[in-house]
Amino acid sequence: MTAPPRHLAEPDPAEPIAPPVETLRQAGHRTREDVLSLLGAVVGSVATTWLLYTRILPFSGAVGFTVCWYAVFVAFYAALTALTQPRRIVVDRVVTAVVMAAPALIGLALLSTVVSTVWKGLPALTHLNFFTDDMAGVRAEDPFSMGGIAHAILGTVIEVCIAVAIAMPLGLATAVYISEVGGRGAVLVRTVVEAMTALPSIVAGLFIYSIWIVNLGMETSGLAASLALAVMALPIMARASEVVLRVVPNGLREASYALGAGRWQTVWKVVLPTARPGLATALILGVARAVGETSPLLLTSGASTFFNADPLHDPMNSLPLFVYSAVTTGSPQMEQRAYAGAAVLLVVVLSLFLLARVAARGRKNR
Repeated sequence: MTAPPRHLAEPDPAEPIAPPVETLRQAGHRTREDVLSLLGAVVGSVATTWLLYTRILPFSGAVGFTVCWYAVFVAFYAALTALTQPRRIVVDRVVTAVVMAAPALIGLALLSTVVSTVWKGLPALTHLNFFTDDMAGVRAEDPFSMGGIAHAILGTVIEVCIAVAIAMPLGLATAVYISEVGGRGAVLVRTVVEAMTALPSIVAGLFIYSIWIVNLGMETSGLAASLALAVMALPIMARASEVVLRVVPNGLREASYALGAGRWQTVWKVVLPTARPGLATALILGVARAVGETSPLLLTSGASTFFNADPLHDPMNSLPLFVYSAVTTGSPQMEQRAYAGAAVLLVVVLSLFLLARVAARGRKNR
């Protein structure tokens, strides 16, 4: 008698049966059903929030509506996902929605700040003389075809350059002392630097005002403002430079010592060249901190409406001080000029931070 084929034969009871393999679904994988649940939660939460917030409850305002909508959206999204998915997937979806909301909120706030500032200052930004003239002899009611912020831009450049020339060598020397020398003194210096990073800017202005202007009898000038900005930028540069120097591998130092180099030769020819991109990042961060300060300038530089390229004598204006002075006049046209100056300042600060990111990326790639 012919034996039945192998695939039709009855299983042998003595042979163990392999358990079925369970394929776990990845939490991050999204199917068509997940997309529909997300869209349904969005539409349902908007409709529910609109009905409750604007028709039933006595509430109003875009900010409150957005907050309520987001809370309702998370609840709807969790409920719709729980209809077809296990608890692990539901928790993953809810946490993802909450985490993604934080950078979206920060990005929206930054975008709205930039857009609103540029939009309110657009009437002045469209005139070329706004970037080439000063405000000497210009009244608050004069049209935008008269006057500009060239004197404030020049003052900002001069004050920041002097502040960097003072703060960068001191900050770099402090970082080298903390990271390369060490000891109890380095611990004390690091503590002071970390405390100064949170120093209120008005305190720096009061310090320079009391020492430089009151006690020494110097006049308000661009140099006094530069000293106050140097006090603000110094801890930022020192702390960032210290972090960069600590990233340099110790093997490079040991190889330099093995070749007979001393400590300072190693620092000057090995450590600092290796950390050059990171030191450039520290410099840019310190400049970005100094360029936007206003309160130290109120006490040290004085406001002016004319060009002044001499940092030792006479008041010297700057972009933050120009914005503050224009807003406090109460004139609608001067307020638009203030927004235009703030837009220019935003562009400068954002450009500096982009340069810092590029420098940090270059260091990482190397």
